[in-house]
Amino acid sequence: MGIGGCIGLLAVGAILTFAVDWHMAGVNLDLVGIIFMVVGIIGLATYVSILKRRRTQPPSPGAPVVDVEDNRR
Repeated sequence: MGIGGCIGLLAVGAILTFAVDWHMAGVNLDLVGIIFMVVGIIGLATYVSILKRRRTQPPSPGAPVVDVEDNRR
């Protein structure tokens, strides 16, 4: 699930919780909306933490380049 899916779950959950006023027999739409929002937040946090780990910084232009040779014999 990507970042768009997580934001979509948050949006659908907020709509079900705060904007819908009709009722279904046997289904609590407020609870379903809250579950969607919690799953969206957990997915977003997981996605961001994985993305942060994958991100590496390129070397700065003025940094010296160190070339290490393997001199073991």
